[in-house]
Amino acid sequence: MTKKMIHLPSSAVRGELTAAGQRPGADSGDPQLGTLPLDGGTDAQFGIWECQPGGWPVVDRPNTEACYVLSGKATITDSETGDKMEISAGDFSVLLPGWSGRWDVTETVRKAYTIF
Repeated sequence: MTKKMIHLPSSAVRGELTAAGQRPGADSGDPQLGTLPLDGGTDAQFGIWECQPGGWPVVDRPNTEACYVLSGKATITDSETGDKMEISAGDFSVLLPGWSGRWDVTETVRKAYTIF
């Protein structure tokens, strides 16, 4: 039977984040990561992600990520158009497969994410 709904109570998403080292590909700052992956019993990945200030390029994203920013500030720049999106607490964004651009975190960002 395939799951039709996933619910994670607030107690599940309030756990401690695990240090995950510096963001791979970082070329500015020291963007140290913290993660709290959550298990929903599906192929989708989701959880809480936190990153300290720094920047890195993303080239030809292989999947879709939807995220809701809980705290912090960053600029996401699209390589193709040069458009800059300033994100902060309360913002929701989706990055689609094939997207290339850049993340620049200016204040430690914490977000809830889903990758599929």
